[in-house]
Amino acid sequence: MTPLVTYHPPRTSSEMDAAFADFLRVDVANGDASQDTIRNYRNEVALWAAWCIEQGLDAATATVTHVKLYRSALLENKYNPITIRWKLSIVRRFYEAARNAGLRPDNPAAGVRSPRVRQAAEDFKYLCDEELATFLSVIPNPDEAKGQDQVRRLRSVLMISMMALQALRTIEVHRANVEDLNEKGENLVLLVRGKTRDRINYLRPDTAKRMKEYLCLRGKIEPDKAGTPLFTAVGHERGGMRLSRRYIRAQTDKYLRLSGLKRPGISNHALRHTAATLGYMHTGDLRAVQEFLGHSDPRQTSRYAHVVDMAKRNPALFIQAQLGRKGAASEAAATEPKIED
Repeated sequence: MTPLVTYHPPRTSSEMDAAFADFLRVDVANGDASQDTIRNYRNEVALWAAWCIEQGLDAATATVTHVKLYRSALLENKYNPITIRWKLSIVRRFYEAARNAGLRPDNPAAGVRSPRVRQAAEDFKYLCDEELATFLSVIPNPDEAKGQDQVRRLRSVLMISMMALQALRTIEVHRANVEDLNEKGENLVLLVRGKTRDRINYLRPDTAKRMKEYLCLRGKIEPDKAGTPLFTAVGHERGGMRLSRRYIRAQTDKYLRLSGLKRPGISNHALRHTAATLGYMHTGDLRAVQEFLGHSDPRQTSRYAHVVDMAKRNPALFIQAQLGRKGAASEAAATEPKIED
C-alpha cells in the first residue's frame, strides 16, 4: 500500500517550525484558534526547543528518551502534573505535525505518559456565600465618588462581578467588547467569546444597571483591532486602552487580600468556580449551569454538582452516632483504674 505521506529524513528545526505553523493555522480549534491559543502553543514549543539546546540536542532529531528526560526536568522544577500534562501535549502535537508533513517517521512524544494527577477532580477552590459577600463588600462604592474615580470603581465592581457572578474567565473579561452587549427585551446580554465556542450571558439586573452607568460615565472609547474594549484604563497615558489580563488578575488579588480571603488556590479562576458552585447550589439545575459556563461536555460541569451533592448526601451524616455524648459505656470507663505508661 502506498503511504499517504512520504517520509523524508529529519531536516532542520525551521522546517519543523513551518509544519507546526501550518498545523496551528489549519488544525487547532478547527482552523479558528485565537491569537492567545496560538501564542501559548508557540511558547511551549519554544520552551521545549530551548531545553533541547541546553542539553546539546536538536529538537528535530529528539527521541522518546529525550522527551522523558524533559518530563523529569519539569518534575524537578516543581511543575504540577496538570501543567506537565499540558506541556507534553503541545510537544506531542508539535511532532505529530512534523510526522504528518513527512519530516519524521514517528512521534517521539506519543508514548510518553504524563505524571499522575493525584488531585481529585472536585478539589477546586471557591468562595462560599458568606465569603463572596465579604469579598464584594471591600470594593469601593462607586456612589461615593465622582469623575474618573467613580469610573474606576464602577469598572472594578463590574470586572469582579463578571467573574464571580457571571462566571467569565479572565481572558473573556479581557476580550469583551462594547459591541458584544445587546438588549433582549428587558435583559442586557453579553456575547461571551469563550475558549471553544461563544455563549450568551444574561446579566443580572444590578450588574446591567451598573454596566449602563459605567459606559455612560466613561464616554467615547476608540476601538482597537479586536473591537471597542469594554474594560479600559482610565487617565494617564494608557487611558482608553484595553485592560490586560495581568491587570485584571492584580485587581482581583488586591481585593482578595483586603477581604482577608487571599490564600493558595483563590484567585481569578476561583471566582468562576464560585459562580458555578453557588449557581448549582441555589438552582439544582445542572443543564442551566452548563450553559452558563459554556461547557460543551456536561461531564465538565458535573464536578460542581458533585461537590454540592456530596456535601448534602455525605454518608457520615446518616450514621446514627453522636460524638462527645457521655453514655453508660463512657461512665463505666471513667471508673476503671488508670494504667500509667
